[in-house]
Amino acid sequence: MQEKKDAMFSYQFPDGDRRLAFSRQSSFRHWDPPLPSPSPSPSPSPLLRSHSFKPYLARSDSTVGMPLLEKPGQKDATWVALILAAVRGVANGSRPMKRLALMISLNVAYSMIELLLGLFTGRVGLVSDAFHLTFGCGILTFSLFAMGISRKKPDETYTYGYKRLEVLAAFTNALFLLFLSFSLAVEALHAFMQDESEHKHYLIVSAVTNLLVNLLGVWFFRSYARVNIVYWKPEDMNYHSVCLHVLADSIRSAGLILASWFLTLGVENAEVLCLGIVSVAVFMLVLPLFKATGSILLQIAPSNIHPSAFNKCSRQIASLEEVLEVSQARFWELVPGYSIGSLSVLVKKGVHEDRILQHVNGLYNDLGIQDLTVQIDYK
Repeated sequence: MQEKKDAMFSYQFPDGDRRLAFSRQSSFRHWDPPLPSPSPSPSPSPLLRSHSFKPYLARSDSTVGMPLLEKPGQKDATWVALILAAVRGVANGSRPMKRLALMISLNVAYSMIELLLGLFTGRVGLVSDAFHLTFGCGILTFSLFAMGISRKKPDETYTYGYKRLEVLAAFTNALFLLFLSFSLAVEALHAFMQDESEHKHYLIVSAVTNLLVNLLGVWFFRSYARVNIVYWKPEDMNYHSVCLHVLADSIRSAGLILASWFLTLGVENAEVLCLGIVSVAVFMLVLPLFKATGSILLQIAPSNIHPSAFNKCSRQIASLEEVLEVSQARFWELVPGYSIGSLSVLVKKGVHEDRILQHVNGLYNDLGIQDLTVQIDYK
């Protein structure tokens, strides 16, 4: 019969970080003070386990009853505060943030002009392209919002802070560009089946203007104009997604210009060829970013640490004389450059836990785990 004893330790490590080791056992209970007795005893009696002890946190519980802290209208106020914080962050932000705001303004102005021209002249292609640009501006605005709000400090609701919002924005950008690649492939197939290339020469002016605006954005974020890039910070991932967004739009506009030029030379199926090449190019550009952001959001093990390294650390901990078992080891990346881990260690009863915690923390810190939670159980 195993006897597990609860332990809750706050351990101070040499690097100044505080690590919390705790056990979520059903015996970890919340005590309600007993009601006053009409005839109190002259001496205090020891606390007994009875109905006055309510389970506070247990392994078998899927939810924990907590009092509702939000008041009516507080959720809306929180969103307003986030938007105001994002606006302040952009206003006082870095040069890339201000450049992105300028580029979004230019794209919105251009898309509005294109929409009005398309409505007045009856050109469906112009209206469609205007809606495409407007949707793209919305995605870029979300990236700008993420840049501004990520500066906000952690609070009682978002205890890890808002940095991961930049990863989400980069993932949204990558997902939008993958849909753009698919839509270009469908457009190329439609042009091949319907042979409507001769009806789209008027889009040459729109493509040239759009290319000039996007080339300005490529120049702004030229330091991130690479397919495979090492992400050291979450803003690197967001800036890279913005660069790929404007670069993909530039390639799309260049493809339309090239197709129009080929048509004037009498090349058959020029639009099909150019749109197909652009579709493949955009897909190949965006796929690495999509994989990187998706991996972080799915909380897989850090890609910069080989799985065998985690197994080696577990074996080294289990080899200690005081340790009986190592289990529930989980590791993931919160944002690029910040890895988190947790594991459970079963030790012999009566063992002093400080040396074990220090040993475990040292092993995983050497691997690059910045935040480690260790649960100590006794047998």
